[in-house]
Amino acid sequence: MTDTPHLIHITPETHGVEVDLVYATDRNFTGKAIYKEAHALLLAPAEARLRKAVELAESVGMKLHIFDAYRPPQAQKVLWDFLPDPTYIAELGRGSNHSRGTALDLTLIDSNGEALDMGTGFDAMIKESEHFHHGLPQHVQRNRLLLLGIMHAAGFTHIPSEWWHYEIPGSRSLPVIDNAESGPLKLM
Repeated sequence: MTDTPHLIHITPETHGVEVDLVYATDRNFTGKAIYKEAHALLLAPAEARLRKAVELAESVGMKLHIFDAYRPPQAQKVLWDFLPDPTYIAELGRGSNHSRGTALDLTLIDSNGEALDMGTGFDAMIKESEHFHHGLPQHVQRNRLLLLGIMHAAGFTHIPSEWWHYEIPGSRSLPVIDNAESGPLKLM
């Protein structure tokens, strides 16, 4: 029997973040809930970097708002089946870094609890969601660069197609974690 890597719960109380796992609701691009329960989970190396990102965001009067973190491979399959486009959804054979516990989707909120304008919504699978998409208003570019700077300074990397997605470097070398049946993140 192999040990499943330990995933750490990320909560507002323990990490000073807002958590709204959209895949536990119908407010995602599939239009249906994928998770039965909303638990934000990360592997220890990603969780340590998240703590640094929280500190950096606080230093500029901001807070992180998490949309997704660990994602069981079965949930990844639901997303791929809905939108089989490797620009936005990791192919099943490759596996998502979310399914490795090393990636998270998030944005910044201000001191009033309002999300910064990032030009598109989370999970908008369109060209305008690219980090450096030309033609977006300056304030949107500034907001995206602020998020990018915080996350990079904390040790995360980004992918070009999604302003909200960050992961730890070298994630692909880690195994996919399958705890959908035994772990705290159950599927619908």
